[in-house]
Amino acid sequence: MNTAPAPSAAAGEPRWLTDEEQRVWRAYVDATTLLEDHLDRQLQRDAGMPHVYYGLLVKLAEAPRRRLRMTELAKDAKITRSRLSHAVARLEKNGWVRREDCPSDKRGQFAVLTDEGTEVLRRHAPGHVNAVRQAVFDRLTPEQQKSLGEIMGIIAEGLQPSGAGADLPWLR
Repeated sequence: MNTAPAPSAAAGEPRWLTDEEQRVWRAYVDATTLLEDHLDRQLQRDAGMPHVYYGLLVKLAEAPRRRLRMTELAKDAKITRSRLSHAVARLEKNGWVRREDCPSDKRGQFAVLTDEGTEVLRRHAPGHVNAVRQAVFDRLTPEQQKSLGEIMGIIAEGLQPSGAGADLPWLR
């Protein structure tokens, strides 16, 4: 039970969550934590990689010529450049990704999905999509799926300000 005071209109006072808001928030945190763990375990077991690495391979597979600038890949994956660099190093070690220098920018690099990385995706995509389907989509009606997509889109949009000085992971 929420023991915090009711929402206050006084200046400087926190707008405490109502009991219902607290229930929704905790359900969201529990679900997202459990979902990420579920997908990580499935991919570690079946493909020997964490979910975030799989997501990077997918983003590269969907990119023109299977390549993206590292800065663009960090933005698409919603991760810090440091975390991306570490992940790409591990994917390179496995032979699934290679880096190429950017000819137009001496400091820039591309991440490129290799043929071996493409094959890893081809082999493991069916198991992964099955895990996603069982964990999320098979539990929801089509209307709930649509609502979930709309809600998550609104939240994501609100957390990605476009102004200068925005504190976003891929800018760190």
